[in-house]
Amino acid sequence: MTGISDTATGGKRIWGLSPNVFFLGMVSLLTDVSTEMIFTLLPLFLRHVLRAPFTAIGLIGGLSESADAILRILSGWFSDRIGKRKLLAVLGYSISTIAKPFMYLAGSWCAVLGIRFSDRVGKGIRTSPRDALVADSVSAGERGRGFGLHRAMDTFGAILGLAIAAIIIYLVQGGGLELGLDTYQWLVLVGVVPAVLAVLVLLIFVREPGRKPSPDYEGRVAPTGHRGLIKGFDSRFKVFLAIMAIFTLGNSSDFFVLLRAWNLDVSLIYVVVMLILFNVTYAVISLPAGMLSDKLGRRRVITLGWFIYALVYLGFALASEVWQVWLLFAGYGIYYGLVEGVARAFVADLVVEEKRGTAYGLYHGVVGLTLLPASLIAGWLWQAYSPAAPFYFGAALAFAAMLGIMGLIRE
Repeated sequence: MTGISDTATGGKRIWGLSPNVFFLGMVSLLTDVSTEMIFTLLPLFLRHVLRAPFTAIGLIGGLSESADAILRILSGWFSDRIGKRKLLAVLGYSISTIAKPFMYLAGSWCAVLGIRFSDRVGKGIRTSPRDALVADSVSAGERGRGFGLHRAMDTFGAILGLAIAAIIIYLVQGGGLELGLDTYQWLVLVGVVPAVLAVLVLLIFVREPGRKPSPDYEGRVAPTGHRGLIKGFDSRFKVFLAIMAIFTLGNSSDFFVLLRAWNLDVSLIYVVVMLILFNVTYAVISLPAGMLSDKLGRRRVITLGWFIYALVYLGFALASEVWQVWLLFAGYGIYYGLVEGVARAFVADLVVEEKRGTAYGLYHGVVGLTLLPASLIAGWLWQAYSPAAPFYFGAALAFAAMLGIMGLIRE
């Protein structure tokens, strides 16, 4: 869309990319160490310790993912308006870091909802400006690689966080199917430390890249008000958002993936190791998938990822043995590795540089807003019909999204 500034691409490079990409990856790595320790096992904490009903778990999972949706849109738009990304990213990471220690004191699912909501407010403020920072820091031909590296580092943080969690679980309670209160409180205490380090890395090492004006926007006045959020976008981007909404309606909170493993009598320590397998696969796939999308196109890689997702969800619906769950967690990691970074690079391909913050806000906002009804539907299907029902529903909508992206969008 536009050339990238010398500030972003020139000078010393780390692993062949701008230092910003590496240090933003390090921020995400440390944050994910913290988040995986504190929030990944949250559905088990809600069910085992607080005895929350499945509908409440679905509400918390969906609302915690959707609560930040509007903020992602507004923070992305605001970062475009002020021409600054880092300030909002620091604010968002700081809010999440402040919220996390309160999980140590949580004694009801309502309290968990409030704490998780605060954490997601921080995520809503930071995510779109951070993704725009990554996009601003690489050239067009490096976007897939840049986002792939960022996602790989983010996911490596999840691996570390889960490995530390597994050690704590083993030391505090050993085996067993259910998560204990003492174990969870230790996870919170240790998990706060990397969250603080992430904010420090962002403050010290990440720089605001200079940006050149887009030829499409020279001489124009940036639109203001709510119309400024939707004007100036290619129709392909709008169609992509609609297709993402269809896919996400069947892609409920990952809370239900964890509950499905527990439903099949997988012990707690094995659930954590399965999550490590998922994240290892995710991390290994992310960078090659991004590089592949630079050569073959984003749309083909996203379609392949959604196809694998549909097969994995069908597998979760039909699974009856623990060994099958191991394979499904690995397949789920392949889906994430193929789609997460590539979809974000695709957004940058479809919009001009001056609208990237807003575009990422709309992208994350559509996904986030759709996750609330998706998780409520999943919770209702689980409780009203069977644990397999949400996964049949998700697989069907994934196939519909595949047809949409291949038939309606051209690169």
